[in-house]
Amino acid sequence: MIFMIGALVVLGVGAAAWKTKGNKWFVIGAAALAAVLLIVSMVSYVPTGHTGIVTTFGKVHDVTLDAGIHFKAPWNNVLTMDNREQRRTFQLEAFSKDIQQVDVQGSANYNIDKSTAMNLYKDVGVGYADILIGPRIQEDIKIVIAKYTAENLIENRQKMSDEIFELLKTELAPKGINIISLAIENVDFTDAFESAVEAKQVATQEKQKAKTQQEQQTMEAEQKAERDRIAAQAAADVQKIEADAAAYAIRVNAEAEAEANKKVAESLTEALIRYTEIHQWNGQLPAYMGTGAAVPILNTDSLE
Repeated sequence: MIFMIGALVVLGVGAAAWKTKGNKWFVIGAAALAAVLLIVSMVSYVPTGHTGIVTTFGKVHDVTLDAGIHFKAPWNNVLTMDNREQRRTFQLEAFSKDIQQVDVQGSANYNIDKSTAMNLYKDVGVGYADILIGPRIQEDIKIVIAKYTAENLIENRQKMSDEIFELLKTELAPKGINIISLAIENVDFTDAFESAVEAKQVATQEKQKAKTQQEQQTMEAEQKAERDRIAAQAAADVQKIEADAAAYAIRVNAEAEAEANKKVAESLTEALIRYTEIHQWNGQLPAYMGTGAAVPILNTDSLE
């Protein structure tokens, strides 16, 4: 727009010089300068990492320009908006569900939607980070933290961060702002609360230690009782095995002896008995011998 105005001014000066029959070279130079200024006013350059917004006398066009050189009408103006990923830090004070003061520190990474950048410029302007992102971060963090007790915040820090991130994305996306990531880098509480939490943790640890010791003692007692039971069972099993072995030996011996007696009895004959008697006789007659007769026979020789 400035170059176009300059071109018009130069043309005006040249025309005035022509009418007053001034130096023709001056007129030619003025015309050439005006042409150059006019051409320059029709060229626009959008740097890398930026999006071009086209306006005409303040009215925003429903179009965006990518990085590079563009031709436009001399009366159009092109301004640029940074579409690269940017970082916004924050530090604020909030209150938990149980009214504990919480100091939060972190950062959010964001960029703008290139296809709708003209709407963001038209509705908010180039200061959208201070107008939209900063206040929205503050408000959403306070909303989410108020849902947790201070103690739950310590245990659910990542969950809290994820909730804030999703809330920011949902609210700023319709404005053409993309929240890429959110990091809660530090969460602090009052000294009194931190002391109370530390004391509780110590008490919990001592309780857990005592419980662990009791469980250890109980386990050791159970293990000893089990070992004693196994030893007693083993001794009883050994005694039973020994008793069973002795009974089995007696039974086997008895069966063997009975079997031997049976075989001996089955093998005895009258001739064998007489043969055995003859071979075992020492040549002496018995002192008394009877077969049921009324008068027994006496061996007088043996009585001598």
